[in-house]
Amino acid sequence: MTFAELLALMLLCLCGWFWLDSARTREIGVQAARAACRREGVQFLDETVSGRSLRFVRDEDGRLCPQRVYEFEYSVSGNDRVHGSVTLRGKDVVMLEIGPRGAPTFTVH
Repeated sequence: MTFAELLALMLLCLCGWFWLDSARTREIGVQAARAACRREGVQFLDETVSGRSLRFVRDEDGRLCPQRVYEFEYSVSGNDRVHGSVTLRGKDVVMLEIGPRGAPTFTVH
C-alpha cells in the first residue's frame, strides 16, 4: 500500500466518522426540539431538524469541538409554521430557541 492509498483510506475513514457523528448529533437535536415543543404545548412539524451551520468552537475545558445549529418548525394553531432552532456543542444542547408564539413565519393556505 502506497502512502497516497493510505492517506486516501484515512481520509475516507475520517469522513465516515464525521458523517456518523453528525447523524447522532442530529438525532439529539430532534429529541431536544420534540421535547421543547411538547413542553410548550405546540406541534413539532415534520418530525425533523435541518442543519443551518457548523463551526468549531472551544468548550468549557478549552478543547475544540463542533458546534452545530439546527432549525425546525412548529405550529401553534395547526395553520401556521414558526421557526425554532437548537444549538449543540459536541453532544450537549447549549441553546434551544422557540420564537414568539404570536409571530408565524408563514401561513399554510
